[in-house]
Amino acid sequence: QVQLVESGGGLVQAGGSLRLSCVASGRTRDTPTMGWFRQAPGKEREFVASITWSGSVTHYADSVEGRFTISRDNAKNTMDLQMNSLKPEDTAVYYCAARNGQITTTTHYNAIHVWSKGTLVTVSS
Repeated sequence: QVQLVESGGGLVQAGGSLRLSCVASGRTRDTPTMGWFRQAPGKEREFVASITWSGSVTHYADSVEGRFTISRDNAKNTMDLQMNSLKPEDTAVYYCAARNGQITTTTHYNAIHVWSKGTLVTVSS
């Protein structure tokens, strides 16, 4: 009942910035927790950041802590990921996700069932 559409991926040089956006539609309150995952070539999809419905609690992977900022605007049904100081290691397909439950640093992607189609972020060295 919830659909997610993201945008904002592209090519950026190391040290640069990029902002990803995700628009949710449908029964968004059924999956109040939202977050971002990414999948690099040859690797499993991994947690990046998450945010609760109210925005009062956020989580970040250690690899992006201090560089990425997650936010949401429930009036617009949007969630953003501001990515600064990008590194080549950040290159991956990024997905936004939603869940009726917690999304934390240890949440496996198999626990998430509502996903966007993904957008490619490429960081050149």
